[in-house]
Amino acid sequence: MFRIDDRDIRFNLWEYLNLDEIIKLPAYAELDRETVEILLANAFKMAKDVIAPSNMPGDREGCHYNPDGTVTTPKGYKEMYDAYVGDGWIGLTVPGEWGGVGAPQMVGMAASEAFVGANAAFGMYPGLTHGALALIMDEGTEEQKKTFLEKMITGQWGGTMCLTEAGAGSDVGANKTSAVKVREGYYKITGQKIFISSGDHDLVENNIHLVLARTPDAPKGVKGLSLFIVPKHRVKADGSLGQFNDVTCVGIEHKMGIKASSTCTLAFGEKDACEGWLIGKEGDGIKIMFHMMNEARLGVGLQGLGVAAAAYNEALDYARERVQGADAARFKDPTATAVPIINHPDVRRMLMIQRAIVHGMRALMLKTARYADLALKGSGEAQEKAKGMLELLTPICKGYGTDQAFDVTRLAIQTLGGYGYVSEYPCEQYMRDAKIFSIYEGTNGIQAMDLIGRKMGMKGGMVFMNFVTEMQEHLARLKEHAATRDFAAEFEQTLGDMQNLAMTFMGKGMEGKIVDVLLNATSFLRFMGNLSLAWLHGEMAMLAADKLAAIFKAKGAKDDAAQKALLNDSPEAAFYDGKVKTARFYHNALLPENRSLAQSMLKEDNSVMEIVL
Repeated sequence: MFRIDDRDIRFNLWEYLNLDEIIKLPAYAELDRETVEILLANAFKMAKDVIAPSNMPGDREGCHYNPDGTVTTPKGYKEMYDAYVGDGWIGLTVPGEWGGVGAPQMVGMAASEAFVGANAAFGMYPGLTHGALALIMDEGTEEQKKTFLEKMITGQWGGTMCLTEAGAGSDVGANKTSAVKVREGYYKITGQKIFISSGDHDLVENNIHLVLARTPDAPKGVKGLSLFIVPKHRVKADGSLGQFNDVTCVGIEHKMGIKASSTCTLAFGEKDACEGWLIGKEGDGIKIMFHMMNEARLGVGLQGLGVAAAAYNEALDYARERVQGADAARFKDPTATAVPIINHPDVRRMLMIQRAIVHGMRALMLKTARYADLALKGSGEAQEKAKGMLELLTPICKGYGTDQAFDVTRLAIQTLGGYGYVSEYPCEQYMRDAKIFSIYEGTNGIQAMDLIGRKMGMKGGMVFMNFVTEMQEHLARLKEHAATRDFAAEFEQTLGDMQNLAMTFMGKGMEGKIVDVLLNATSFLRFMGNLSLAWLHGEMAMLAADKLAAIFKAKGAKDDAAQKALLNDSPEAAFYDGKVKTARFYHNALLPENRSLAQSMLKEDNSVMEIVL
């Protein structure tokens, strides 16, 4: 049964990442802690009671492509969508001036983890709409905002982004969809886009597509692309629907996972009657679209977290209930009583790996959301630093996070054994759903290249140096704290390796040996992800250890026996103790992978490029 780890979410929000400080910013003046808690409670209830029950049936039914070129979502999805948008969830983080709730990104991230964990395929529909409306809100003209925003925020209209073409794939600059000016601001759009999530469906009355296209005299590559708002139905001056805008779904994909999400091939202008409204200036398309792409990449990282958390919780609950085999201490005794499999060492190992990744990724996503809040609504030096950290962590959230999410689903299946492999239980669907996360919104290979080739060099390397400084200060705190000093050496090792790798790659870049750098990009992304989770686990461990010590003191638990007894009787004490032990496990069992990654990257082996394949 789907459940949400709301205790860990609230620990991150209120205790670790100090959401109280964020909601004191002027932009969030109308919010307080009580209001946020009500929002989260309602979100979790919606996820568990309304959205989660549709996940397995929707996967089995999938979407239907109709002879008239429309798409029908699985049974019950329209009613579920209406309930979702009726509660205003699309506008959760949209400023109040546009009709939204105006909540911080941290709150939106926490609520969305529950929604996408409950049903990742369903979450695609409102998620794409939010991304599209956010782009129009930030980059559109006042007339464009007036025309589209209200009905997108309320969910009456949907939204998509249309980049990919059959002949181009991830090479966005090779797009051939054309845009010919017909009057000021408006262009005739002709072309075809593939793999368009939410490209057509029956949940909304109009779909607002953001389409990259090339004007006749535009230069080749990404600098020649412009961005257009292309609604499925044109909009009249009074805001009502006008004529069909010659945007046709010509087919849907039959996929490994997220089957209840319509993935469409869209044809624009087959009858020479598709019109798009230029957003921004000609040639600024890719720059503007990156606004939505960066939000989408964080959204995909969040999808990874949501599905991984659901898979881990399923595995954990199953392991607590499934009775099989004797305790390890009596495994040779045929008369020994069978115990729940959570008692078996290898099962505990698998669960601990899942826990360490899920808890670490939750902290990473929410900390990145905190940087987003400061970048959007903060001021001064803190705002500038937050912008840099947000940029640096985005490819780690998306690339590393989704790779790790898939591995969590693999371990969840393994925990359930044969039952994990059958569709009676949800883990096999979680694994199928999770695979796409490493592919769309820029493959994880592209995320790795973005990190090593662009983000590390931002602002002359200052963004990366700020990150290094943060890690050095964290190391000093690790060494000083009684709960973490025993594993601080492993963090010090990986921090030193990171700086060595950064200098090596910088040198190769200056020598023009770009291929040597790119060969190691994926390994470096994993390295940086491992390091980032160690950083966050360490911070959480120090905080949790202090909280645990206060509980021991308040309860008079002075010796080991008394403290052990309290851990068995007090869920709060057990929670904080679990955070400390998870951090210790992460540093001792998982972080050492960075040693081998660093060693392999520094070998300078070019066999990959030299072999004849």
